[in-house]
Amino acid sequence: MSIYAISDLHLSFGADKPMDIFRGWGSHTERIKANWCRLVNENDTVILPGDFSWGLKLSETLEDFKFLEGLPGKKIILKGNHDLWWSTVKKLRDFFEANDIKSVEILFNNTIIAEGFAIAGTRGWFYDDKADKKIIAREVGRLETSLKAAESTGLPVLVFLHYPPVYNLDVCREIFDVLKAHNIKTVYHGHIHGAGLNNAVKEFEGVEFKLISCDCVDFTPVLVAK
Repeated sequence: MSIYAISDLHLSFGADKPMDIFRGWGSHTERIKANWCRLVNENDTVILPGDFSWGLKLSETLEDFKFLEGLPGKKIILKGNHDLWWSTVKKLRDFFEANDIKSVEILFNNTIIAEGFAIAGTRGWFYDDKADKKIIAREVGRLETSLKAAESTGLPVLVFLHYPPVYNLDVCREIFDVLKAHNIKTVYHGHIHGAGLNNAVKEFEGVEFKLISCDCVDFTPVLVAK
């Protein structure tokens, strides 16, 4: 039983948002499926930290979730900046139940135990002077809640964010300081694409950052723990 992770699938089976207009994204859903099925089995868990679907409404994500349901393993999803369909946890769970989506769990203000680890995380937010401080404060609170819940299990903690708290020369100090306060040494994140990879930060003040946006990992789930 292993834990894998891959971010920013940007599925659009129910929305008019083809990804093959972007360089390197041709046939990306077929590539994701082939690589996923090659590596992941039914007893594994895959973390998806954000930007799962281009759907604007929850109803527009149905075919995307059916695609995900058809892939092996358990899945844990976090919210990304493009997940405009995201609703309350209750509405999401009701939607899953109504549509027979059984393999997907929601990481939001909580922790989820998987394969002997406590999974924690949140979306995060921007890191420049124009960032909305109210949104950052909410994300700090969500990260704190998730980390405290994870620590209370006594299990080793794995942390996932959508936004990297450090990018190029910019730091979202509020988010980063929470990670430091909880002695987090490794963070998995998405959000960065294409040429942005050149400015992705791999280590900052003793914290390692691992970028897992699907185009930056060749549309292949990354092994996190085995």
